[in-house]
Amino acid sequence: MPKARKMLSDWKAPYIQSLMKLIETQSKETLAHWVVDYAEQVLLPIWMENGYQGDQRPRAALNAAREWLAGNIKLPQAKAAILECHAAARDSEGNPAAQAAARAIGQSASTIHSARHCIGLAFYGALAVAYDRLGIATPWNEIEQYAAEECRRMESALRAIAVEGEQKPAKIHWKC
Repeated sequence: MPKARKMLSDWKAPYIQSLMKLIETQSKETLAHWVVDYAEQVLLPIWMENGYQGDQRPRAALNAAREWLAGNIKLPQAKAAILECHAAARDSEGNPAAQAAARAIGQSASTIHSARHCIGLAFYGALAVAYDRLGIATPWNEIEQYAAEECRRMESALRAIAVEGEQKPAKIHWKC
């Protein structure tokens, strides 16, 4: 069986570039709502259905991000839950779909701290979906093609909530 990759890595892929251009036009709050909603709807089920129904750390990270967005908790409280989600990802070594889902959820929740974390939804989350749907034994080109389609769905989801001419777009400096 081939060794599973932990994330997509082609920053220059057209589907990543297109998503990044849209991300750069939105506020941190818009981005945080987008990634938290997407992660909850698409990635949390992958985490749960791949043997981690009892591990609530990814759900707690998403809930903490929502609570922070609502102004109900301070960043240090949210950060503690997010760090636990990252620990869940480390603990799921050997289960590539679940691990990528937990990493994507952690990065999504981290968007409340820094807008650039939202790209983790694409790099980890699209791979989680591809592994979940196709399996890790699938040839890489097929995995990547499926992940590209998932990134397009992510972009569509962001376009659905994007604010045209948003007053305070996030100032994102990509580290490629």
